[in-house]
Amino acid sequence: MNTPKSQISNLNFKRLRRTRMTATLRSMVRETEFSTNDFIYPLFVVPGTKVKKEVSSMPGVFQMSVDEIVKECTEVQSLEIPAVILFGIPEHKDEIGSEAFDENGGVQQAIRAIKKNVPGLFVITDVCMCEYTSHGHCGIVRGDEIVNDESLELLTKEALTHAQAGCDMVAPSDMFDGRVKAIRTILDENNFHNIPIMSYAAKYASGFYGPFREAAESTPKFGDRRSHQMDPANSNEALREVQADIEEGADIVMVKPAMPYLDIIRCVKDTFQMPTAAYNVSGEYAMVKAAAQRGWIDEERVMMEMLTGIKRAGADLILTYFAKDAARVLRK
Repeated sequence: MNTPKSQISNLNFKRLRRTRMTATLRSMVRETEFSTNDFIYPLFVVPGTKVKKEVSSMPGVFQMSVDEIVKECTEVQSLEIPAVILFGIPEHKDEIGSEAFDENGGVQQAIRAIKKNVPGLFVITDVCMCEYTSHGHCGIVRGDEIVNDESLELLTKEALTHAQAGCDMVAPSDMFDGRVKAIRTILDENNFHNIPIMSYAAKYASGFYGPFREAAESTPKFGDRRSHQMDPANSNEALREVQADIEEGADIVMVKPAMPYLDIIRCVKDTFQMPTAAYNVSGEYAMVKAAAQRGWIDEERVMMEMLTGIKRAGADLILTYFAKDAARVLRK
């Protein structure tokens, strides 16, 4: 038997829908907002000129030569995205990734070109060796071990050449112990006291990096990176990693990936109250693109929901391949 309408209207319950009834009111009471100021756009630098090669697993993302990078950065700036992060793919690889710390390497050239031609754009550089080494690992390999302390020397040399080329921030992504302190020390010793460090502080050994490894040509030739990247099952360990990086001099701490680790982003933000970045990684991007191409989801809606979720979790900055697409939506 249906309850008469008159009796329902007399029930004592909260009408939470009231603030959801119109678009204007929903906007007025919205708890989480983000803007283009939150975005960092990743870019992949390759040798040559007039090179713009799409990454097959990441529609809309390209490997680009320095001249094309400058054009891309001009567009990025026009969309009011404040920052890019550069990843380099060398012409030649060797066991120690020597092109990573070559003053005329691709990233170093790109920094100078961007700072000259796109003034005001904030340039961050990824500091790691995996794109540059012939074996595809993040540091020096001795036997079956990716060694820690010797690898720090390479990372510091790379970071210093980035600073000397004119970058605005360095971002070590290797997850070796002590790398933030080592980089902070060499930067300070060379009078780069004002160059901040954004550490990949809680970077997990994730299956979501596959498309990135195509883009950066950084797939390991053997083994994996579980000896230095974090176990996906661990959360308390993430807080220890973040605390260590803060104590060593990190100015911004990052959680990577973002979507499967929203709980980690929230824990990091609540625990340390530090500027916190999250990397919306290649696998997360590729899944949305692939599903949208098949008509299974509304790409724009899912993209904005995903980015809102990352921001809601506590991220102050979001590294995302969606930055340009999202910026266009926000401008509408």
